[in-house]
Amino acid sequence: MMRHLQPANAVFTGAAGNRLVADVFGESGSPVLLLHGGGQTRHSWRSTAQQLAASGAVSYAVDQRGHGSSDWIAEGSYAFTDFAADAAAVADVVAARAGRAPMVVGASLGGIAAMLAEGAAAQAGRAPVFSALVLVDITPRVDLNGVARIQGFMRAHAHDGFGSVKEAADVVAAYLPHRPRPRSYDGLKKNLRLDPDGRWRWHWDPRFLDGPRPISTERAVTEAALVEAARRISVPALLVRGASSELVNEDHVREFLELVPHAEYMDVAGARHMVAGDRNDRFSAAVLGFLDKMRR
Repeated sequence: MMRHLQPANAVFTGAAGNRLVADVFGESGSPVLLLHGGGQTRHSWRSTAQQLAASGAVSYAVDQRGHGSSDWIAEGSYAFTDFAADAAAVADVVAARAGRAPMVVGASLGGIAAMLAEGAAAQAGRAPVFSALVLVDITPRVDLNGVARIQGFMRAHAHDGFGSVKEAADVVAAYLPHRPRPRSYDGLKKNLRLDPDGRWRWHWDPRFLDGPRPISTERAVTEAALVEAARRISVPALLVRGASSELVNEDHVREFLELVPHAEYMDVAGARHMVAGDRNDRFSAAVLGFLDKMRR
């Protein structure tokens, strides 16, 4: 049985001077940057990060801007390009510490940030930001109906919150009926904050979705930028898709593999959009196998 490795804490500075909090698993080895999806926190990576550390890597699981323990942005800057700028800033610091660029594992929002950061560097003629990319259930184009369903779930309780952690657990269980209900609320608590009014709310800034500069900013422009960024990916790449994904269908996968012909691809049976949470065993095995190839 794998020994549970406890993380060290680290703080990075984002592109706007914002504070980004991270958990660091491992002490030496190949650096891996873990970027969570929208509405999640760094804790969603814990099992995978522990396995990566046990394999000899150093994993940096970062709370992205407006999420978890990281700063909420005063001016509400949460466009995808803002997250991409943060990802590049963190990757530069990790590369300086490790002496090499990190592999990035980006889920949904994190994958978009990674693609845009890599594309911007290539367009500017700079060296790659990352040594390799693992994109978790995200491609340049996605099913917008699926996006609307996910964001609808996120918005439903973003402002009013929940009267108890159990109430939040009931809502999550109804939304994710395919997942076994956890025995403890400890994991869910890491995605919630208890506010002074006694209500539990999601641990992210609601302006991420509905503020002055939300992730939906210039969607068509962002999609075009992602297509172009994918064309420019030169480093090793792996796309991991949930077989029952609400966002990424087979046409999206085919287009991505045409844009990035050297990329590898894996479907994870029994998983929807949140692949790492739905089938962490298969997901972690895919990431570990891909990292092992990079070491050869």
